[in-house]
Amino acid sequence: MTDINLDDLTHLQAINKKLTSGYHISEQDTLMWQELDQHIDAYRPLFNALGHDLQHDSRGFYYFGSDESTPNMGKISRAIALTIYILIEHYANTGKDPMRALFDEVNDLELMQTLVQINKHLFDQLEIFSGSDLRKDVYLRMVRLGLAREVENGFMLQAPIYRYIDALMEVNEETYLGDDE
Repeated sequence: MTDINLDDLTHLQAINKKLTSGYHISEQDTLMWQELDQHIDAYRPLFNALGHDLQHDSRGFYYFGSDESTPNMGKISRAIALTIYILIEHYANTGKDPMRALFDEVNDLELMQTLVQINKHLFDQLEIFSGSDLRKDVYLRMVRLGLAREVENGFMLQAPIYRYIDALMEVNEETYLGDDE
């Protein structure tokens, strides 16, 4: 077993609190991210001993892995996934590079209202009826999970959104491959 000097882990309490709440620590969380990055060999076995699976995504974020599978997503996860999917589609339809726009564009209330109006039939199923509902029920939750950050005029998505993009790609691939059989 590895010896862990807890005195070296100066942000252990804050990191543990964030990760156990489902938060994704990304490079924008400078102090916690740097400490995880510098002491990953201490954090990983420590969290493992506590029953957590600390994951590091090479795209710049840390999180606790879970057994939650895509078909059994909760309402919030489905709403986030739907929002990401619709954003990608929206940016593509407006002639923008969807992946660049996803991380470079501010998601303001006007955009949220447009997304809900255009995709009313989908958002109605999640009981999201306006841009304000989308802001409150999805974007503010994304901030609490470290998937987005609030900026002056709206929200900016962060690297942990890639977890949802990966899941969407996996579902899309399964759907595509399923059609061939």
